[in-house]
Amino acid sequence: MMNAAKYRRQYFLPPERCMEWTKKEYIDHPPIWCSVDLRDGNQALVIPMSLEQKVEFFKLLVKIGFKEIEVGFPAASETEYNFLRTLIDQNLIPEDVTIQVLTQAREHIIKKTFDAVKGAPRAIIHLYNSTSLAQREQVFHKSPEEIKQLAVDGAILLKKLADETEGNFLFEYSPESFTGTEPEYALEVCNAVLEVWKPTPEKKAIINLPVTVQHSMPHIYASQIEYMCKYLKDRENVIVSLHPHNDRGCGVADAELGVLAGADRVEGTLFGNGERTGNVDIVTLAMNMYSQGVDPGLDFSDMPEICEKYEEFTGMKIDERSPYSGALVFAAFSGSHQDAIAKGMHYREEHDPDHWTVPYLPIDPTDIGRNYDADVIRINSQSGKGGVGYILETKYGLNLPPKMREAMGYVAKAVSDHVHKELMPEEIFELFKKNFENVVKPLSINEVHFQQTEEGITTQVTSSFKGRKITTEAKGNGRLNAVSNALKKAYGLKYDLITYQEHALEQSSSSRAIAYVGIRKPDGGLAWGAGVDQDIIRASIDALVTAINNR
Repeated sequence: MMNAAKYRRQYFLPPERCMEWTKKEYIDHPPIWCSVDLRDGNQALVIPMSLEQKVEFFKLLVKIGFKEIEVGFPAASETEYNFLRTLIDQNLIPEDVTIQVLTQAREHIIKKTFDAVKGAPRAIIHLYNSTSLAQREQVFHKSPEEIKQLAVDGAILLKKLADETEGNFLFEYSPESFTGTEPEYALEVCNAVLEVWKPTPEKKAIINLPVTVQHSMPHIYASQIEYMCKYLKDRENVIVSLHPHNDRGCGVADAELGVLAGADRVEGTLFGNGERTGNVDIVTLAMNMYSQGVDPGLDFSDMPEICEKYEEFTGMKIDERSPYSGALVFAAFSGSHQDAIAKGMHYREEHDPDHWTVPYLPIDPTDIGRNYDADVIRINSQSGKGGVGYILETKYGLNLPPKMREAMGYVAKAVSDHVHKELMPEEIFELFKKNFENVVKPLSINEVHFQQTEEGITTQVTSSFKGRKITTEAKGNGRLNAVSNALKKAYGLKYDLITYQEHALEQSSSSRAIAYVGIRKPDGGLAWGAGVDQDIIRASIDALVTAINNR
């Protein structure tokens, strides 16, 4: 049996009510983005990236548009140190990009960090120490005052070494395990650090408030952030940063509510890679903003390429249902969903609206390099007429009558159900041709002649049915009606011609046409046929014959 009584809430509410953020409807401008893929993400990999992979990943992050990139913990290993030196010595850091390095609040680590970052055009030195009640009591066995002094001593050494080291340095401080720290104590530590650094408008300091481990629902974190933003020293010269992890599955919500609560900056990773359940997913965060009409300042217009490179560099796999990036996130298998999407797309073509409102598609897949044929309408045993009709129309130019789409939908559904697999567009097209186009058994027509008379059209039809060859003459109010009457007369067929539709397949002087014919059988059921020919009359006759053969 599970025993919930062994757990208790490990978070702390601010000493006063902080809920002003609830009055805001949405995020109206992007935060400063900082990718920590090369540090936090890399340390969470079973096999960390090689130097070459990290260099290529850095270039990808720059291409996407990150202006701040945490490149590692240079005092942790030779690979980390060499990677940082490679970026600096080979001039791989663009002028508008700031690198960030992480260091614990320990003297020898801070000194090695400054050795590694020497000569960087612009760098953020990210200092941290854990402040949570659990770590103070269980790990460090230190008092709150002693833990605060660690942070202050680290801040003093950072300032001293920055003055002595070649480069342009900014400072960042994280009270690690912030979400397990009493907010008033976290504020006391952060303000003590700010008192050392004395940030200015020209040289702001970053106070990063990480969700090192998620302990609460997102609204609690937002209240903690609002409290910190309200009482931090020199708030106008401080960039408040968020670094959410995802232990409760709320990383994105924590970040979004934290920004509403006053944060200016977000640290995270592509696709949420990171320790345990991962970091906040910057792709999801940025695309959420994009879907609300706010430019996130990051370019995910070629999402397939980004996904491919990410998987190559990290050895990780992006889940098929991962928001925006997953292979199936735009896929509609459900018949009702497919029908709504198809109608939504037709609505866009007819009305050319200013904004995207297609049902079941929160954004236009083509905006991020996906396409409708391969990624949106997918056919399996759960699909229906809308999806099948959409594929035949958009990929092969076939605009089936509504009831014929329904019949074709049942055909595709039955085949998919039987073989237990998804059907590709070309398989659906072949099913259409096999079942509905120019079917010539058991009835076929060998020869047709027409004559215009005062009473209408007279036709002479030579046909074969189950080995019998018959020439029959009949009249009708049109050519197709006359041929239909001739076949009824020849073989005693009983049906009503209820649907006739045609359209060109290709726009040229020698274009082919397709005709669709639907007939109602004596039992009330419908049968369908299609014919394709350069001669529309021949196409319509072939469609009628197919419908009769499908009775």
